[in-house]
Amino acid sequence: MVTIRSGQKQFTEDEVSRLTGICLDHLRSWAQSKHVGSLIRAAEAASAEAGKWLFSDSELMIVNVLCPRCEH
Repeated sequence: MVTIRSGQKQFTEDEVSRLTGICLDHLRSWAQSKHVGSLIRAAEAASAEAGKWLFSDSELMIVNVLCPRCEH
């Protein structure tokens, strides 16, 4: 069971990983394959792009139910 504050509507991939027990690599690949979450891209100083996933509270619950915890 995941407990969140009622006022929090968006969660970063780090928060989702910590709350659900799913490692970042598995979370990113699962989110991309299932089209869950939003990939936010930010241009860095070297003009390379880095992406972070953002999840809504309902998407967090979906991840928690459908994606198994990592054992490694």
